Amino acid sequence: MTDVLESPTRSTDAEGVEVVLGPNQYGKAENHVVRIARDTARHEIRDVTVTSQLRGDLEKVHTEGDNAHCVATDTQKNTVFGFAQTEGITSPENLLLALSDHFTSEYDWIDGGRWAAEEHAWERINDHDHCFVRSKQEKRTAVLVTDGDTQTMISGFYDLTVLKSTQSGFEGYPKGRFTTLKETTDRIMSTDIAVRWRVNRTDLDFDAVYESVKGIILATFTDHYSKALQETLHLMGRAVIAAHPEIDEIKFSCPNKHHFVYDLGFAGIENNLETHYAADRPFGLIEATLQRKGAPTAEDAWMGINGFC
Repeated sequence: MTDVLESPTRSTDAEGVEVVLGPNQYGKAENHVVRIARDTARHEIRDVTVTSQLRGDLEKVHTEGDNAHCVATDTQKNTVFGFAQTEGITSPENLLLALSDHFTSEYDWIDGGRWAAEEHAWERINDHDHCFVRSKQEKRTAVLVTDGDTQTMISGFYDLTVLKSTQSGFEGYPKGRFTTLKETTDRIMSTDIAVRWRVNRTDLDFDAVYESVKGIILATFTDHYSKALQETLHLMGRAVIAAHPEIDEIKFSCPNKHHFVYDLGFAGIENNLETHYAADRPFGLIEATLQRKGAPTAEDAWMGINGFC
């Protein structure tokens, strides 16, 4: 016989408990906006998913159910689409800056917030003017955190899968009774690059910066013998900061996509580092942060970004 559980009731004991409202924000998440620029016969497409979250004098909304300061999440959604139409989408970052400026000036009790975007790339089919195929490369990201007069912009991308078939090894690590991995000076190294970088100003050509950073990361991935994925992340991050004075910090979160040489000795077949078993799990997870020496940090802005140390 199954016991019947009584429905929980609100405890009157809560009336005597003193609490203080901590950090809070609210908004409309994942507004998927596709904007087609039709100024000429050769169309351009920007495909972004935008999240808007507001912060400010919102205590009574929580403590008294007084919605006088509660800008409806539906209003935030409509604002995203409205700005995409009237302002266009020159870059995810510029759209977020426009939304931040609007909400903090339109509503005097809103003094900040968090706006985030992911861009999904499309490529032309045979250089066609108005036919596209969805790119399966990386997803571009942007996060803007506004706190009063302070704006922190963090750009990046994820799911950029790269592989080098040689010029990578792993040796010299500690050995113990649970160590089974053999040292090697020739192995496949592959990862899904997830990276974010923080800029120290917002008057930038964000598209140009994005393409340059991506290009530097890919070029650096190819230009050295890698002793470990950690070393490669350090070299990539250092190259980006050296090339871009507007970038003060860059963070990586990268899985080590293991490829193991498949032993075919049981069948009398020699396998000279050619046929591999690609293991999807478990996997090494390598994370690293590189900062420009002496530059201010922005830990509060990073708090809402998961998966980055």
